[in-house]
Amino acid sequence: MGEVCQADTKSCLSVIWKVCNVFMSLFFALATYVQVNDPDAGLWMVGYGVPAVLSAFIGMKARVTETLPWRRVADLHLMVSSAVVAMLGWRLYEERVTEIFQQEEGREFSGLMLTVIWLLLCRHSGRAPVGMLRVSTAVAITVFPFVSWLYYYVNKELRSNWPSHCKTAI
Repeated sequence: MGEVCQADTKSCLSVIWKVCNVFMSLFFALATYVQVNDPDAGLWMVGYGVPAVLSAFIGMKARVTETLPWRRVADLHLMVSSAVVAMLGWRLYEERVTEIFQQEEGREFSGLMLTVIWLLLCRHSGRAPVGMLRVSTAVAITVFPFVSWLYYYVNKELRSNWPSHCKTAI
């Protein structure tokens, strides 16, 4: 693939961009699934399910971000999610939470913030070929949740204080 990437950098970046979207779609789908045991599962399943579907569409056809339905759904999700992130962030600040993943609100804040950042990165990515900065950022963001999830999964003592519904989905 190295020779192909040197010959046609734009094509290579486009493939990497689509692969990142497929992986983020899988991550958001997994995040949707693990909400099954949550007391307010429906809310969080929508919160992760919408970005999963939107990312899957980009993985299939990158130019989908320029269609009106994709943009409207993404914009609505961004608007609602940003409001919830602001409320959760304020609560965490007011309570002076420092170990963010040890609090339910901290995990909710982090997950929803990830969806907001990802959808902002995806906005208008279909207008022109994706550039190196967007793709590099996408790769870093794509790797982060998988590594974090694996880290917390391997280190059981880190999740010892989590409520039972956070420990039993996977």
